[in-house]
Amino acid sequence: MHLQLLSIEEFNDFQKKHSLSNMYQTINYAMLMAENGYDYELIGLLDANNNIKAASLILLKTIGIKCLYGYAPRGFLIQYNDYDLVKTFTEELKKYFYEKNVIFIKLNPNIIIGEVEKNNYITKYNENNQITNVLKTNGYKKLADNLYFEAMLPRFNAIINLKEFNTINLNKNTKNKIKKGLRKGLTFTRVGRDKLLYFSNLMKDSINYGDYYYQDYYTVFDKSNDIDLFLVKIDYDSYLKNSQYFYNKEQEKNNKLNNQLVISSREKVINAKMNSDKNLLIYKNDIMEATKGLQEQKEEYIAGALVIKHNNIATIVYSAYNKDYKRFAPNYFLHYNIIKYYQENYDYLDLNGVVGDFKNQNNYTGLNRFKIGFNPHIYEYIGEFDLVIEPKSYEILLRNGILAKEFKK
Repeated sequence: MHLQLLSIEEFNDFQKKHSLSNMYQTINYAMLMAENGYDYELIGLLDANNNIKAASLILLKTIGIKCLYGYAPRGFLIQYNDYDLVKTFTEELKKYFYEKNVIFIKLNPNIIIGEVEKNNYITKYNENNQITNVLKTNGYKKLADNLYFEAMLPRFNAIINLKEFNTINLNKNTKNKIKKGLRKGLTFTRVGRDKLLYFSNLMKDSINYGDYYYQDYYTVFDKSNDIDLFLVKIDYDSYLKNSQYFYNKEQEKNNKLNNQLVISSREKVINAKMNSDKNLLIYKNDIMEATKGLQEQKEEYIAGALVIKHNNIATIVYSAYNKDYKRFAPNYFLHYNIIKYYQENYDYLDLNGVVGDFKNQNNYTGLNRFKIGFNPHIYEYIGEFDLVIEPKSYEILLRNGILAKEFKK
């Protein structure tokens, strides 16, 4: 077998059919990263009959002084349980990239090693877990398993099986938040490039890559119609009508409670009256806010998401909402409508990363609670590895903190 560069056509044909095919191992992702400081090569391992047995997009970037590192996002397209194939591919990679002064290749394979059980949040592992030993035996350095988002890509992802999704199975809090979005007059729309600025503005409070980054993302994946941009905005007309309706309903309830208080001062009636008064004030404020929005003809986008489509999976790569409108529950409304949008034509929706610390209070507890509320399967991936090609240089980069700085560990 021998290693060689593949054409875009050869790589595309192979990756589309491979069982580990994913959005990160595509020419689209290569082109996106080329706009963000990386070079790339499409590498293939061919047998004696020139059949491709393994392949990978390898991103290349300068690190240190006149050195490079490689990155295979979501790992190689290879049968990892074929020890001899992994051994041959690894040896060929090391020889090829040694000549190019590449110090190491980082990878985080697209291999699910287990599912987190919902009753105790303990991972039930499968046979893929032994692939760690296959990689270690072939010289791959296993990096520390991250609980949070220390690695290049999340180690835990929340994935919804769209064919089994049913709103009935959502928890009470999630259902209520979705209903709140409807009550507040929120609308969900697939939009085009002309609305990208609204989305990038929403992202500035979370991951501020700048406007051009999202433009590049959209441009690259839109060429093959593999990206969708969704925005949630307030329809102030619906918001006003809904608020008036609920105000009137609550007013009727409040009047009945007033009558009950005349003949009874039980604690239960008093508490109900106080709660009704509170609701009336909320609906009154909503009416005022909706009226003002109508008068000013506001076009208020308060949540949005970029979704990449690959084979039978849609992946929410970025999403954000305006924290000033948190009381509208726009993020719940957004994600629920994304689920319904893809449910008919796709098998899975990847909600993207969650953290592996499910039991302790941490900075990501709210994120976990939000995504788990949609009743996804939570899968654990095999984690991150470095294939060290030049050990001495790797140790220098590690000792001097250059690796930590590059990967923000």
